[in-house]
Amino acid sequence: MEKWVFYAFVSMFFAGFTSVIAKMGLAGISGELGLTIRTLFVCGFVLIFAWLAVPFQELALVGQRNLLWLGLSGVTTALSWIFYYKALKVGDVATVALIDKGSVVVAMLLAWLLLREVITWRMVVGAGLIVAGLLVIARR
Repeated sequence: MEKWVFYAFVSMFFAGFTSVIAKMGLAGISGELGLTIRTLFVCGFVLIFAWLAVPFQELALVGQRNLLWLGLSGVTTALSWIFYYKALKVGDVATVALIDKGSVVVAMLLAWLLLREVITWRMVVGAGLIVAGLLVIARR
């Protein structure tokens, strides 16, 4: 197994825990406050990780283009988290988390449009199955 595949599966594992743990943490408080507290923990953890893992010299490699795209990614992440926590506060974890995974289809489409990545028929079929599954899950 390639290293990036292993990392992706580990990410999937922790992402699954995230939703359930967050729902438990939202008991008695607003989704907005819960998101704020979670984001402070994420920020602190990432800063510590960067301090330990990123060589200081690498900062010189950061250009305006990096800042632009990573900044936009940060904005879209924040918007995603805001709406995710609003949904998580009032919805069922399993349903909210599964609908959120529809982002895979959005990412595939954007990868094809913006990055010119090759999308195979197998990927299209998989995306179609994801969308079909989301429709089944989202309807009550």
